[in-house]
Amino acid sequence: MLARVSSTPTFKRLPRAVREQQMLDAAVKVFSRRGFHAASMDEIADDAGISKPMVYAYLGTKEELFIACLHRESTRMMEAIAGAAAPDLPADERLWRGLRAFFGFVGAHRDGWAVLYRQARGSQPFAAELAAMRGRLVEVVAGMLDHALRASGREVGATDLEVVAYGLVGASESLADWLADHPEADAGKTATRMMNVAWLGADQLLRGVTWHPPAAG
Repeated sequence: MLARVSSTPTFKRLPRAVREQQMLDAAVKVFSRRGFHAASMDEIADDAGISKPMVYAYLGTKEELFIACLHRESTRMMEAIAGAAAPDLPADERLWRGLRAFFGFVGAHRDGWAVLYRQARGSQPFAAELAAMRGRLVEVVAGMLDHALRASGREVGATDLEVVAYGLVGASESLADWLADHPEADAGKTATRMMNVAWLGADQLLRGVTWHPPAAG
């Protein structure tokens, strides 16, 4: 007699944390490829090698899954930056290491950047999540600049620091978006380019040099 073969798919038992990461890995790829609206839970489940009900059971609805992807990718990025930019480093090296970690993350996780920056910015509530991530980046950069200024015996108003930090973060995000579209580009060289732009301005700020508009004639 021939043995009966079950047509029901079987899934290897894994610890919950490992299974969740599997799902998030698959979801990031599908969301970056399809966009939030076109992505399907069926495709995410197929890519993860699990059943669709399991995705719902572990991570909830598609919206909740997308937010979980945002949280994971932004946490990974912030941890990479914080781990590289030690507070006891000289100001220029600290900024350089932070930029190198940031662009290194984007270069190594282009799908994750697509979800963070491109897919999230266009619709609520994801745009609010992206704004919160940008706010944390601005706080980190402003803190770096403030630390460097105080170490040199100078202080700059909180608003001025925030404006400069927003400018640096915005320029870095735009260049990171370019990097994500150019897989042949080197993340380290991209960080160096950004450092040359950022540090020339930041160094002048640390020296107390400012530009003033010409007097009205």
